[in-house]
Amino acid sequence: MKKKLIVMSADAMVFEDIEYLKKCDNFKKYFSNGCWIKKIDSIYPTVTYPCHTTMATGAWPDKHGLTSNFDARKIGTEPMPWTWFHDLVKTDDIFSAAKRAGLSTAAVFWPVTGRHPDIDYLIAEYWTQGHGDTLRDAFGRCGSGEDMLDIIERHKEKLVERKHPMCDEFLVACTCDIIREKKTDLLMLHPANIDACRHKYGLFNDKVLEGIEETDRWIGKIMEAVRDAGIEEEVNLALTSDHGQVEIQRIVNLNVLFADHKLIDVDEDGRILDWKAYCLSNGLSALVYLKDEGCRDQVSELLYNWKEEGIYGFSEVYTEQEARQRYHLGGGFSFVLESDGITSIGTSCAGPLVSHFDVEDYRYGRATHGHLPFKGPQPTFWAMGPDFKEGVVLEHARLIDQAPTYAKLLGCELKNADGVALDAILKA
Repeated sequence: MKKKLIVMSADAMVFEDIEYLKKCDNFKKYFSNGCWIKKIDSIYPTVTYPCHTTMATGAWPDKHGLTSNFDARKIGTEPMPWTWFHDLVKTDDIFSAAKRAGLSTAAVFWPVTGRHPDIDYLIAEYWTQGHGDTLRDAFGRCGSGEDMLDIIERHKEKLVERKHPMCDEFLVACTCDIIREKKTDLLMLHPANIDACRHKYGLFNDKVLEGIEETDRWIGKIMEAVRDAGIEEEVNLALTSDHGQVEIQRIVNLNVLFADHKLIDVDEDGRILDWKAYCLSNGLSALVYLKDEGCRDQVSELLYNWKEEGIYGFSEVYTEQEARQRYHLGGGFSFVLESDGITSIGTSCAGPLVSHFDVEDYRYGRATHGHLPFKGPQPTFWAMGPDFKEGVVLEHARLIDQAPTYAKLLGCELKNADGVALDAILKA
């Protein structure tokens, strides 16, 4: 029997959500005899695009190259673009591994898959880029073929870009059509409604429970599509997540301090004219980039002094070398700042230095992420299907182990992964 795999990453779903999810109809129906990994060790920084790149590659950020949701090559651009496109990924991933093995592949709103050459049926996480840009133009530009563009058109009335759960309803509807029409061997999708609820309302509340109920309903829709396609006996389904969140109390915009020290030059509207040092927020951590190496000593002294003062929202300063050695986080930045636990590190250059919540930006909501992976509630993992063992419960595994596990299940070779296959949950 041919093996098939669907991976659903429910962004920011955590261990503590499972007690409620177990009461939901579709989860009970499909996962009651599945296997469970209670807590998943994520990566640093715990933000969506680096995490999902690790989930697809099995590699740490210093190998796969994604260290933020935002493209640091565009510092000074407003708004700064996200890391949409697969050409930023520096190592092998499960889609390419599956394609080499002769398997068919699909992805719906899986981050950093734009223009991926080895995804047959692609609807990347992307949105229109300004006035006059149509959905068909935008998704076509991001790698969707004509058949996927037709599916997008079919469900476009459901889509409200960057608003949840509306965009999640859209992506699940598209996913179900792909299942029915294409019956792919590998399909990965990424709804983010639970994440959005936590950003807007905080960690644990009735709105988050609604997000869990929506996720359960989507499990039912996906499995209904699987039955319609006649592939129920072949399909393995993994339900996983990327990171947790931590509630915050304030935002501190460190670039205001850099501007005060003539390291950033802004116009009267706060737009960057030029810069020597820039703090790129990942929420509860930040990457400090240097355009001018001549200011390294000055920036280093400032950061360590501000840390010691203890009022600027961060409790740790790591050099790039230290971050790479400790947490496998490396790249073109010079320093990493870790939050004090109650502060999200902002990017505004014009002030104020300290600001309050802004639910329009995920980094500045009532809860956010980006923190060291051992802090706060932890992501979780469930799986069911003919190739997963029944009733196995593991206390923890690592995010880097997911892609190697998928590769072993599908019988393909994933190159250069740092993780290992989780044999304890796989049938021989």
